[in-house]
Amino acid sequence: MEHNNIEHTIADNIQAVINQDSPLGISLWTALLTQHPADIAELLSTLERETFQKLFEKLPKNVELEVFRELSDSMKVFCLSFMPDSDRVDALGALHADEMTDIFVLLSDEELKAYLNLLHKNVRNKIIALMQFAPESAGGIMDIDVVTLMHDFSVEQSVQLLQRIGPRIDIHRRIFVIDRSHKLVGYINLEDLLVHKPKERIASFMRSNELIVQAQLDREAVAKLMIHYDAMTVPVTDAEQHFLGAISSDTLVDVIVQEATEDVQKMAALTPLKHSYFETSFWRILWGRSYILIILLLAESFSGMILDAYESSISKFLMFFLPMLISAGGNTSSQTSAIVIQGMATGDIHEGNIHKFLKRELIMACMLACALGVTAFIRVYMVGGTSILEASAISMALAVLVMTAVVLGSCIPLILQRFNIDPAFSAGPFLATILDIFGVLIYCYVLKYLLF
Repeated sequence: MEHNNIEHTIADNIQAVINQDSPLGISLWTALLTQHPADIAELLSTLERETFQKLFEKLPKNVELEVFRELSDSMKVFCLSFMPDSDRVDALGALHADEMTDIFVLLSDEELKAYLNLLHKNVRNKIIALMQFAPESAGGIMDIDVVTLMHDFSVEQSVQLLQRIGPRIDIHRRIFVIDRSHKLVGYINLEDLLVHKPKERIASFMRSNELIVQAQLDREAVAKLMIHYDAMTVPVTDAEQHFLGAISSDTLVDVIVQEATEDVQKMAALTPLKHSYFETSFWRILWGRSYILIILLLAESFSGMILDAYESSISKFLMFFLPMLISAGGNTSSQTSAIVIQGMATGDIHEGNIHKFLKRELIMACMLACALGVTAFIRVYMVGGTSILEASAISMALAVLVMTAVVLGSCIPLILQRFNIDPAFSAGPFLATILDIFGVLIYCYVLKYLLF
């Protein structure tokens, strides 16, 4: 049959073609699929909307996409209205940038936002569903409701889209650019759209991203990188560079506050609260505080055991200076651990300069030991009414304890980090309890060795 005759025959027997419930219907369906996509599109445009939809949905997927491209813009919009989401993404993705933006002109603002959101988020959502991001990872804190532009969009098209969808300025001062496979290829600044000609393609002036984070990266590490690179917004991708979302400066502030809150709680020997104080059960807070305090209380009993062992050899008078010694050790360790934890949190102390840091702290330990040892000697000898030998022994014990406090305060956070334990746990009551035990042991041992 000639081309026009085939079209007319199919149109006259359209229900039989759709139902394929007769030899004629089956033969005409076969003939329809052999036609050029432009001819099928022309036939569809002559049908009633309901019949159009039924026949279009019967087409094989590959033929459907080819026919979709040949339809008029208004009929493309109609097709999108009844397509499932997955088919909408494929249909829009099959269009050139100019064709896509021509369709967008016919959409309402709500439809435009929905389709753009669907187009960019579909791939992301598929990947996100597979990866199961941890709540404290970059994937767990990223915003996936982010407008992106395709690299082959023109400036004029991009401006029209942004004006209609109204993105949030705090996120979209930097607009990320993707290719047709939704891979991140660069970014532009919002002001770039003002200084380039309307017909210029984004690909001609987009910039390379200086910072890209993987979805599995811990949120604290992301915060450090954003601060280091002074980045207001950072893109999040998977291992294949598919764009998943972005982390804004607002999220960065939230992360810093949350991490600081957790660190303060850990330094106080508390299990970090997931909710605010008044949203957390009284009994949960009681348990979180009491069991740690009980453990530390029992640990402190070692100090009593040490004192009991040395009670016969050390006079009660010399025991008078023990609180001074223990206090100095605790203060020194707290000071040191605070410096280490803060340095690790900001990135000042890292694997590349650990040896330099430890060398510096070792010198610092010696100098602090000398300064506090001399001060202790003067205080004990001039005010305490002891002999030079006794004052020297007490100051010697204090100097050894100060050096021990600096070493432990410097090394314990680094060791905990090596075993993927938050270094903040090393500060506060935990380190103070350890130094109390060491302080009693060092004091008693040094006095017994030098005086008795």
